[in-house]
Amino acid sequence: MHQAKQVLIEGLLLLALGGALALAANFISPRGLALTRNYFPGGSRPTLSLAGTQAATAARGTHAITVSPAEIIIARLKAKGLEVVDSNQVVQIFRDPRREQELFIFIDSRAEAHYLEGHVPGAYLFDHYRAENYLATVLPACRTADKILVYCSGGPCEDSEFAAVILSDAGVPKEKLRVYPGGFGEWTTNGLPVETGERNSHLGRPAKP
Repeated sequence: MHQAKQVLIEGLLLLALGGALALAANFISPRGLALTRNYFPGGSRPTLSLAGTQAATAARGTHAITVSPAEIIIARLKAKGLEVVDSNQVVQIFRDPRREQELFIFIDSRAEAHYLEGHVPGAYLFDHYRAENYLATVLPACRTADKILVYCSGGPCEDSEFAAVILSDAGVPKEKLRVYPGGFGEWTTNGLPVETGERNSHLGRPAKP
């Protein structure tokens, strides 16, 4: 019994001595293992890494979403071969003497009820949903005009786009057509003249000085 106990003690001493020597050798060796490093990562990831990924994703998203709704509309119109005009160009076209000569014309592509409530003075009504009711009047004017400006309510409204495409399909050259994305909404916001009732009825309010 006493002999067995002594053998066990000696074995433990040898084990401890071997462990100490192994640690010393690992410490001295340039290829030694880093005892504090996790060589077998589990299911969880470091919080810092996740936060960094989220920050990078957010940064990429911020830079990616840089196109405004107006720019999307303009790009879509140009993809269909339609030229776009802004509010300044619209005013120049409206005030050009050639408009009085019917060489520059405006096409209102909204519904008749909205047209009668107010439209650009002298504009032709062309509700593209009922195109057959208006083509007989609008097409001759388009054929003799040098520049045709089509508008609707503006913003997300696509009626001016559809009307311009129908006119193009009916034989009006695209180089004559202009689409005003700001539409009647922007026109009235800028205080420009509005005619009510039928075309050339000369009813309505004047432009602001």
